[in-house]
Amino acid sequence: MNNYKEFKISPQDIPGRLEHSLLTVGLTRESLLTECRLARNLLVATVCVAPYYVSDAVDMLTGSSVGVCAAVGFPGAFMSTEAKIADVHTCAFKGASEIDLAINITMIKSGDYTNAEIDFRSAVEAAKGRAVIKAVFEHGSYDISEKKRVLDIIKRSGVPYLKIQNMTSGHGARIEDILFVRETIGDSVKIKIDGGIKTLEQATLLCSAGASRLGLTATKDVAEEAIKSWRNYS
Repeated sequence: MNNYKEFKISPQDIPGRLEHSLLTVGLTRESLLTECRLARNLLVATVCVAPYYVSDAVDMLTGSSVGVCAAVGFPGAFMSTEAKIADVHTCAFKGASEIDLAINITMIKSGDYTNAEIDFRSAVEAAKGRAVIKAVFEHGSYDISEKKRVLDIIKRSGVPYLKIQNMTSGHGARIEDILFVRETIGDSVKIKIDGGIKTLEQATLLCSAGASRLGLTATKDVAEEAIKSWRNYS
């Protein structure tokens, strides 16, 4: 990882890069709406919700700059291709502007790369022109060879974003994982990363390393710290 390029990031840049994750099991509609109001006030990039809650989130955020991102196949896409396509269609129809789209990990671990790519690209095609796709790279589930094969599938798909997900990695978001992805597939996609991001310092370091978006639950703390820092700096 010798080609480290640091991007200059100011506190003012951070809130607009945050994706407020609302994927907790058992999240109630009342809690969802409260968190959407928070996201609207903080002017973050998106709220990330389950497909079930897309309509509610869209209704709450209409007229604001905050988008709705649906997590399709979260976390490992253990579903049929037909179900994945149907979810993508439904989320886009209901107003999701972005979709975090999981690749079928079971297919990858079974060495069935051809069908894993067909499955993923079929769902990408279903969203074309209606929602921005972020390919989910659950890197903690793969060995090094599998990582490179999955990144190749993502690159060939032509999606504009890749999400480095840390559900199974055993650690949180790391700069080295951003650099690995960038060195492997170049600058063809923008990067989102999640996993234990709780401070403005963490957020700034990750964005400086090349992350365009950050997925987190501590959105309020990070955004308010950024706003306070920016005002003090000004």
